[in-house]
Amino acid sequence: MPVLIFIDTAEGHVKKSSLEALTYGAKVAEQLGTTAEGVVLGSVTDDLAALGKYGVKKIHHAAADALNHFDAQVFAKVLAQVAEASSAKVIVFSNNLSGKAIAPRLSVRLKAGLVSGAVALPDTSNGFVVKKNVFSGKAFANIAVKTDIKIIALSPNAYQTFAGEGSAEVVAFNATIDAAKIKVTGVSKASGEVPLTEAEVVVSAGRGMKGPEHWGIVEDLAKVLHAATACSRPVADAHWRPHNEHVGQTGFAIAPNLYIAIGISGAIQHLAGVNRSKVIVVINKDPEAPFFKAADYGIVGDAFEVVPKMTEAIKKIKGTA
Repeated sequence: MPVLIFIDTAEGHVKKSSLEALTYGAKVAEQLGTTAEGVVLGSVTDDLAALGKYGVKKIHHAAADALNHFDAQVFAKVLAQVAEASSAKVIVFSNNLSGKAIAPRLSVRLKAGLVSGAVALPDTSNGFVVKKNVFSGKAFANIAVKTDIKIIALSPNAYQTFAGEGSAEVVAFNATIDAAKIKVTGVSKASGEVPLTEAEVVVSAGRGMKGPEHWGIVEDLAKVLHAATACSRPVADAHWRPHNEHVGQTGFAIAPNLYIAIGISGAIQHLAGVNRSKVIVVINKDPEAPFFKAADYGIVGDAFEVVPKMTEAIKKIKGTA
């Protein structure tokens, strides 16, 4: 009865959040005295056997072309087949867009208890208790899961990835696949070197930038930090930046290791989407800006003076000035 981990992919490559899920799932398996197995749906160009270094012993690969386009209902049914064939009692997802769509559907199919937004390994000393975020990351709850099959959706960037040694056995899985109810008619890709939802460093800016023509200093700082760029909702609504960069309660919820907020006041709706960041740095000329209360580090000053100096200082440290 292995722990089964869903390995999410994009354009044939395994997502960073899936590596976190693999490491987490392998540790859960160790706690339960069993093994960890992964499952991949659709075509993949990455070396799946190499994922064994994250602790997974076997990977079930359903490579049918019909699975190359995401359909949560179809994916849930195939994953249910894999879970039943492997007799898995614990199934792990990343709580990303795919996980949020599949895990609840799979939970219904398998009559399994689901904890989404997990931030720590389950406590198995007396039952099966999982710690998760609640109230937009303002508090934690410990959820006891008493169903026979248990599903955990791990919050991205909540568990450190660890790569050791080892190789996984990759086995083909012939699934019964329903016709998709969703037809993909086109794909619009977001630009940017680093996907926002998987970025470890994010540089974000708000209305304090005064206009889109000043965004160059934000992009320069992001470039030297190899970071993703983001923005507040008013900036996206004003079309200064694309909506796929909007972070907050009504945009993307992110949890990078470092979040730098430039010229953002820190309204509660924005904080709800970024308060799981490990370190928050705020740059604002208003010393009364609410964001300073949530910041680990704050700089009171004009962004147009502070940010270029910060960029140059980082370049000097890196030896690229």
